[in-house]
Amino acid sequence: MQEIHIENSNAVKEIYLDNAATTPMAPEVLAEMMDKMTNVYGNASTLYGLGRQAHTVMENSRQVIANSINAASDEEIIFTSGGSEGDNTAITQTALARQSLGKHIITTEIEHEAVLKPLHALEEQGFDVTYLPVDEHGNISLDDFKAALRDDTILVTIMMGNNEVGSRMPIHEIGEILKDHQAWFHTDAVQTYGLLDIDVQRDHIDMLSTSAHKINGPKMIGFLYKREGVNFPSLIKGGDQEEKRRAGTENVPAIAGFAKAAELLTPEAKAEKRARFHGFKEQVVKGLTDNGVDFEINGSLGDVGENLDHVLNIWIKGISTYVMQTNLDLAGIAVSGGSACTAGSIEPSHVLTAMFGEKSPRIAESIRLSFGQQTTSDEIAAFVENVSAIVKRLAKNHSEVK
Repeated sequence: MQEIHIENSNAVKEIYLDNAATTPMAPEVLAEMMDKMTNVYGNASTLYGLGRQAHTVMENSRQVIANSINAASDEEIIFTSGGSEGDNTAITQTALARQSLGKHIITTEIEHEAVLKPLHALEEQGFDVTYLPVDEHGNISLDDFKAALRDDTILVTIMMGNNEVGSRMPIHEIGEILKDHQAWFHTDAVQTYGLLDIDVQRDHIDMLSTSAHKINGPKMIGFLYKREGVNFPSLIKGGDQEEKRRAGTENVPAIAGFAKAAELLTPEAKAEKRARFHGFKEQVVKGLTDNGVDFEINGSLGDVGENLDHVLNIWIKGISTYVMQTNLDLAGIAVSGGSACTAGSIEPSHVLTAMFGEKSPRIAESIRLSFGQQTTSDEIAAFVENVSAIVKRLAKNHSEVK
């Protein structure tokens, strides 16, 4: 059979600017996982040699993860399938285990759906949930939080940083307020783990969930930090893995890959990432401004570390999210809508709606770009050039139609 070659002279290099959605695996992580898949294939719950070997790899990885958030003990780390499982476990199991103490929960209007949907389900079971509002920068008010806190509050679940607009929540201040209260404090740290310096003891955090694929690790692996003394039954029923806290055969290669990804993110590496990503934000803002693009930032630029430096959400006035995203895709540039894309349709962003109101044009005219380890200044320049050209072309077409 004759081999067929298909050449595309119009092929462009893909520019990936959606790292808040997922990240490519680091070469070191791939190498670590390949080694473990090839050489450490035993079940970590068995007693013979291959099983003990796998168990040792898993426990060494658990210690790396525990150290990365300053957990008091590596036994406080439960490996999960990712952020969604961690959020669901912390929220649902806390509510059901503590309902005799009260049925009130506090969260924010801009949480990830992995937090909001379990809370909606709990409301159907009679729990009372307070959703704290946010301002136009995506920030909550500590005064609102204090006013919402009640004697019967059993859980506070507030994200560490927002995945759409990059606003950071006052986690330390909330932890200080709750340290003498009965409520357990959970935070979704999916967007901040690997970028910020997290200390669960300093910030009085009781539970924390995250996911490896946001830090150049593998998909379908994460962890739930659960402070000693925070007790509830396993969400997933079955075997006695993870000290009876999470049933299911442990994915040792993915766990090892997660630990390798965490090891690569030293304090110095995280500081370098924050500074470099913030520089990309400034490059975008300056470039679009110099090219006369009519836009605004959804949220705020801030200083390095003030917000999540890898996330920039912008309102490009007069151009729909779908049109801009499609045109950029045709140019080989991957960005996210300012809203979630489901089954080919653009759903209104609950985050932008909470910030600006449901009638704001920003909701249908915003895009999110998010930077990763592989992002370069040249790629940012190409993004700016393409957005500027798209805006000018669409404006010209609109003028000609008139």
